[in-house]
Amino acid sequence: MISWPTPFIPSVPGTGRPVELFDTATGEVRALTPGPVARMYVCGITPYDATHMGHAATYVTFDVLGRALRDAGHEVEYVQNVTDVDDPLLERAQRDGVDWEDLATKEISLFREDMTALAVIPPDHYVGVVESVPAIGDVVRRLLEEGAAYAVPTPESSAGDDLYLDVSCDKGFGSVSNWSREQMLEVFPERGGDPNREGKRDALDPLLWRAARDGEPSWSVAGLPDGRPGWHVECTAIALDHLGMAFDVQGGGTDLIFPHHEMSASQAVVVTDERPFARTYAHQAMVGLEGEKMSKSKGNLVLVSKLRADGVDPMAIRLALLDQHYRTEWSWSDELLERAEARLARWRSALSVNTAPSADEVVEKLRERVASDLDTPGALAAVDRWADQTLTRGGDDASAPGVLARALDAILGVRV
Repeated sequence: MISWPTPFIPSVPGTGRPVELFDTATGEVRALTPGPVARMYVCGITPYDATHMGHAATYVTFDVLGRALRDAGHEVEYVQNVTDVDDPLLERAQRDGVDWEDLATKEISLFREDMTALAVIPPDHYVGVVESVPAIGDVVRRLLEEGAAYAVPTPESSAGDDLYLDVSCDKGFGSVSNWSREQMLEVFPERGGDPNREGKRDALDPLLWRAARDGEPSWSVAGLPDGRPGWHVECTAIALDHLGMAFDVQGGGTDLIFPHHEMSASQAVVVTDERPFARTYAHQAMVGLEGEKMSKSKGNLVLVSKLRADGVDPMAIRLALLDQHYRTEWSWSDELLERAEARLARWRSALSVNTAPSADEVVEKLRERVASDLDTPGALAAVDRWADQTLTRGGDDASAPGVLARALDAILGVRV
């Protein structure tokens, strides 16, 4: 699948610091210790609606992480999936009377435009489920062969039975979220699970392969009934195919901690007999609107494309996102956008002068804050202080505006 154009990343004098990141699985801020190539997987969209501010926050957060790793001297191999066939997509297409493939194509295209406008560096591997069906089917087949998957009778399908993972085969199940069984059961039905499905061995067993139903897309894979992948196994297969086990960072929103990241990891551990799936799990907090969770089901979405169409500078949108720490829940508001627009204008004024205070200290502070669990609000505050000093007292360093402008672009992805 085609991603989007890679933005130019300017060089900045010096080298960034080693990156520390909060790991959901251990509950601690830990130093990332990648080799020369840092491997990162971030779960992508299900393309049945436009990019909202929650999506944007997630992909800007992990874009900053990738930039920090590059600034620290690593290459980054970045994988992102696209769930281009799944129940929500099929349901939306049926509701709107459109072909599901056309709907997916339209929304993926709009997502690419939004990411390009926000200066998000594209993944090295942008991978759809449809193109990955053979690899996903191979994982499911291996789980069956190892006795870790089982069939559940499915009378509504003439192709065969649905296939489920037996989570008891992963003795470390629960180690990603560290949730109690009660917590898991509470959210499982809301997040694609079917705890009450008759014939399952355990209420928490996830669907691996859905046998074909009339009117639904399906594929033929050797050793499996005609059908299509379940949700969680797609990321297991795509990550294993492109990164292997023990990659450096698994990312996504906090709503993916359970069941999605828990199940993806369990399936990988069982099929490879290795652990961990990812060495660090990082999650973007939920974004709301006026105190409520922003979601497609609530219909209270603030869309990146709508803001752009209204003439909002994408860099102001990016600054509004960077002004929130990624682990803190927050709500979008007009006031936040106005603050970001004012900040962007102030920075541009400060960076347009002929001479200014030295940028060395602020660039170092920017690197320090970003490397410290992606403290982007702290990084913005450091630039604010430099801009205020420049506009009120001036300076005598002719190179400072250019150096800082390149640092903002390279490390924060903010083009001024």
